[in-house]
Amino acid sequence: MTKKQKTSNTKLLKIIVESIKEKKGKNIIQIDLSKLDNPLTDYFIICHGTSTTHVESIASNVEKQVKNQLLMKIKHVEGKNNAQWVLIDLHETIVHIFLEDARQRYNLEQLWADGKVTCIKDDAN
Repeated sequence: MTKKQKTSNTKLLKIIVESIKEKKGKNIIQIDLSKLDNPLTDYFIICHGTSTTHVESIASNVEKQVKNQLLMKIKHVEGKNNAQWVLIDLHETIVHIFLEDARQRYNLEQLWADGKVTCIKDDAN
């Protein structure tokens, strides 16, 4: 990864996390997959909301902020219809926004625990 790519990734990750925080997303986790053999993507950002409306609001804000601040096109979005698990594919980073029970059921943090897991502190803490 070049220095320019690393700076670009760092800025993208910061915008995603701030977008989630703006909408009060819960338990934000960042998983760095870039050092694994054949990763699907470089990073996962995972959080959850308290209702389907909350999940959809978080997802919409992430999309809006990435488009507005980075002028970046979203590669793909899945799950907005039922908003139990919304996936936003941003090429090098995939954002997973769950309802809490769906997050516990799928347990991506455990599934991808061989990546470098970072818990993002809530601004209230």
